[in-house]
Amino acid sequence: MIKVTKMGGDRIAINARLIESVQSTPDTVITLTTGKKILVTDSVDEIISKVIDYQQRVYSSLRIEKG
Repeated sequence: MIKVTKMGGDRIAINARLIESVQSTPDTVITLTTGKKILVTDSVDEIISKVIDYQQRVYSSLRIEKG
């Protein structure tokens, strides 16, 4: 899960694995594989960074469990 801020200021956590695309229109729109769109204040680069951090945490914990 990654935390993002919706345009109204609410903080939510979304499943990073459900993100299909992120685009700047100029607002940032996250489109999920379910078809749902979420308008957020985070930039595209911030979301990409959050997803990368999430993936690194997930995969590093998998390596520890197998190790």
